[in-house]
Amino acid sequence: MSESSFIPETYKDLAEEGNFHWQAPSNIALVKYWGKHGEQLPRNTSISFTLNKCFTETKLQFERKDSSNFQFEVFLEGKREKAFEPKILQFFKRIETYLPFLKNYQFAIHTANSFPHSSGIASSASGMSALSLCLMSLEKAILKNDMDDSIFNRKASFLARLGSGSACRSTGGPLMVWGEHPAVKNSSDLLGVEYPYSVHKNFSNYRDCILLVDKGEKQVSSSVGHNLMHNHPYAQKRFEFANSNIGRMVNILADGDLPAFIEIVESEALQLHAMMMTSLPYFILMKPNSLEIINRIWQFRQDTGSSLCFTLDAGANVHVLYPESEEETTFNFIKSELLQFCRNREYIADRLGAGPVQL
Repeated sequence: MSESSFIPETYKDLAEEGNFHWQAPSNIALVKYWGKHGEQLPRNTSISFTLNKCFTETKLQFERKDSSNFQFEVFLEGKREKAFEPKILQFFKRIETYLPFLKNYQFAIHTANSFPHSSGIASSASGMSALSLCLMSLEKAILKNDMDDSIFNRKASFLARLGSGSACRSTGGPLMVWGEHPAVKNSSDLLGVEYPYSVHKNFSNYRDCILLVDKGEKQVSSSVGHNLMHNHPYAQKRFEFANSNIGRMVNILADGDLPAFIEIVESEALQLHAMMMTSLPYFILMKPNSLEIINRIWQFRQDTGSSLCFTLDAGANVHVLYPESEEETTFNFIKSELLQFCRNREYIADRLGAGPVQL
């Protein structure tokens, strides 16, 4: 597979106007991606749970209007959001080779999240995934052919990656892998693939309670953070360790080894934030309440033998992961001990999801 395989045949006719509407989920990485090269290519392989309740809905309205420039406007929850438009412009420039019709249309991109934007839940992932799926629906309509679902999904993931790296893991579920790795067949740096092996029942219907410690915008974006890995003194060892963890995770998912799962997931979260704290310039996205939650999780696990664990994305919010079999006891603990450290006691009780849905 190469980039050239995603360049389409010549279009015979173009649709005049219409719209497509997709809902795409966020995801939470178990083995983290942090650091990239080339055009949105990962420096290490990552694996993620696809979420269910955390998603972006995007409606792409299009009208035939040929131009030498890209023509579009972005609306967030009904209001024009010009701050998003430079990122969409960059995205369109990256994908024009693969979707040559982009300058033949004027677009209105209407988007809304089910969760707070820019707060450490992967809004870029779900947003770029949803937009890529809408664009693929338009290409399929233009080609007027029975595009195979696997081809459609692969190209959607490929395009999404060019908007936001982790977005390529939001085009399927419940487990997605991005980055070529010898332990995962058909894995690729160019796109995300659904995890190809059977998974132990311990990990079926896994839960993720997202504790909203801080709903404000991050002071350092993920894009900036990724770029700081280029000259990071510990970057190479971090990439090697992450790839080693992928190999371990394949065995863990097959065997149902919850203690080993916890060890990898929590160490990956802490390594991600350690890379932030040791870059130049250095920065900290965790908040004091994030640390208090982590310490209480550790104490609860020690006291009860529970299999709950935490992870974090690039933000202060804490994802509490736990098996479905422990839902009642874990959720009681969350309500009694952890919600006090959340902004306005807010949380999202989520679980593994199957992937995007066309609306």
